[in-house]
Amino acid sequence: MSDAPPADPFPIVLATRNVKKGREMAGLIAPPWEPNPRLARLVVLTLDGFPDAPEVEEDADTFAGNARKKASETAQAVGRWVIADDSGLTVDALDGEPGVYSARYAGVHGDDDANNRKLLEALADVPDDRRGAAFVCSLALSDPSGTIVLEAEGACRGRIARQIHGERGFGYDPLFIILEYHKTFGELSTLVKHQLSHRARAFERLRLGLERILANA
Repeated sequence: MSDAPPADPFPIVLATRNVKKGREMAGLIAPPWEPNPRLARLVVLTLDGFPDAPEVEEDADTFAGNARKKASETAQAVGRWVIADDSGLTVDALDGEPGVYSARYAGVHGDDDANNRKLLEALADVPDDRRGAAFVCSLALSDPSGTIVLEAEGACRGRIARQIHGERGFGYDPLFIILEYHKTFGELSTLVKHQLSHRARAFERLRLGLERILANA
C-alpha cells in the first residue's frame, strides 16, 4: 500500500459562458463511465466564477485558431489553466458553411432558433442525398501564462434533417441526424451523444495529453 500523499487538486477553467456547453464539456473531461485517478484531481470551473474575464473576439478563420486564441487570452486574464473549444457545423452543400460562424450564422451570437431556421431555408431545395454535414470541434489547453500546451480535434459526420427533431442538446443538435441511429442529437440520450459527438472525440484525444500533464504536476 502506497504511503504517498494524495495529489493536490488541479483547477482548470472552461472558457465558456454557455451553460449547456459548459455542462457537456465538464462531463467529457473526466467521464464518469471511465474512472481515472489522475483526472479525478481536476476541479472544473467555468467563466461564471470569473465575471471580469473579457469576452474573446473569435476572429480566426479556423476552429483551431479560435480555440487557441480563447484559451490563451482567457488563461492570461484569469491566471489559471484553461481549456477552450471552438466548434461548429460544416455543410457539404453550402461549401462548408456556416463553419466558424455557426454560433452567429443568423446574425446574433447564440440564437439557436434563428440559426436553425436560416440553415433550413438555405437547404430547402437540397435533396436528402446532398444534405451531408459534419460537426467539428477543436480544443486547446493553455497554461496560466497563455502558452498553448495541448490541442485536439474531433469530427462527427451526419445529415441535416428537414425539420427540428427532439429537444435535447443545443445549437444544431435537433437538425443533425446520426445516420446509424436514424435520429438527431436532439433525440438521442446524453450518454449516446457523449460516445459519438465531435466534442466527445476531441476530448478523448485531449485527455491522453492531459493525463501526462497531471502526472508531472
